[in-house]
Amino acid sequence: MRKVASFCDYFILCQGTSLRHTNAVAQGIVEDLAKDNLKPLSKVSPTDESGWVVLDFVSVIAHVFYKPMREFYGLERLWSDAKKVSLPRKS
Repeated sequence: MRKVASFCDYFILCQGTSLRHTNAVAQGIVEDLAKDNLKPLSKVSPTDESGWVVLDFVSVIAHVFYKPMREFYGLERLWSDAKKVSLPRKS
């Protein structure tokens, strides 16, 4: 992202299959990174119903979408000039 936006190095885009799943994914990210003493700049509401949770870790910003919201907003299209980096799936 740094080459196309000065405010972060990476965007992480992921999705859940329901609002509850989306919030659980966001909460899981926060809990996992807290083990390494990394905390987002804002709190995550476990009852968020927006379908889009943004976790700002300064140089990395995670966007956790409910699948229809991800398709609607299409951040991949908006930031298509940024280099894509794929990560292996955790099993």
